[in-house]
Amino acid sequence: MRRRAFIALFGATAAAWPPKARAQQPVLVVGYLGSASPMAWAARLKAFNQGLSEAGFDDGRNIAVEYRWAEGNIDRLPQLANELVGRNVAVLVTPGSAPAALAAKAATTTIPIVFETGADPVEAGIVTNLRHPGGNITGVAALTFETGPKRLAILHELLPSAELIAVLVNPAAGEVVGRQVKDLQATALQLGLQLVILRASNDRELEAAFVKAKEMRVSALVIAADPFANSRIKDIADQALKAALPSIFVNPQFTALGGLMSYSGTIIETHYLAGGYVGRILKGEKPGELPVIQGTKVELIVNLRTAKALGIDVPISLLARADQVIE
Repeated sequence: MRRRAFIALFGATAAAWPPKARAQQPVLVVGYLGSASPMAWAARLKAFNQGLSEAGFDDGRNIAVEYRWAEGNIDRLPQLANELVGRNVAVLVTPGSAPAALAAKAATTTIPIVFETGADPVEAGIVTNLRHPGGNITGVAALTFETGPKRLAILHELLPSAELIAVLVNPAAGEVVGRQVKDLQATALQLGLQLVILRASNDRELEAAFVKAKEMRVSALVIAADPFANSRIKDIADQALKAALPSIFVNPQFTALGGLMSYSGTIIETHYLAGGYVGRILKGEKPGELPVIQGTKVELIVNLRTAKALGIDVPISLLARADQVIE
């Protein structure tokens, strides 16, 4: 066979081989440490992947994203972080949770880390300086804790005659909810409200918390942001409706799943920004030289279907400020 014919035949045959039969190019692996669950994080994942894609990286094309989910169990985060470090990932990303960021930070001092959290990153001990985080870590700070008092004020506007408000917290989350409760108590004092703390770290305690809320005849519910609550969004929305308890949460998916209201920094924005930071690091930038980004957008979502089921007339003033109304 002539050389030119052989080359043509070889090229045609190689093109027909399945992808796995060809020489594989090394694929960068991104480790994703989620504190909640894929369902709870669906909208966030979409935004994160969009940020990655716009930076030039797509899961399954030129990178592989490997996920680990704690399903709301914070105690699992160190083990899951160590698993991803053991996979020698190129970047370790921890969206939506200060405990996840701290677990990743404890697991590696060399693999780049990109966090996204509603906590103050300095106060939480994730970084020491927002403009110059240093080391192997940077990320995005969402307006989650800062908007907590406003969530209580929105409930008060919705139900001006209500005096006793419940706050659902996960005691296992420690300081993640500690600051939120302090801020809510200060706001309650200003508004003339009384708060009762309901504690739940597992499904049994969550059900018991709603029974207690009904027994105490609380008028409404604020759900403190933490990984457990984020992993039980549908359960909390369903139980709040069953208990005829108007409620507000930080996660917009809460209203999409039947919760009454959500108000927070736009987590779609912050997860999109986190994806972009991962892309920049994959291209060679050093995380410690990238300043921590502060989210700037907030959004109020109201579910009018749930309001109708609860027999609540939402004030026009509140609806006029809503970024989205579910009818």
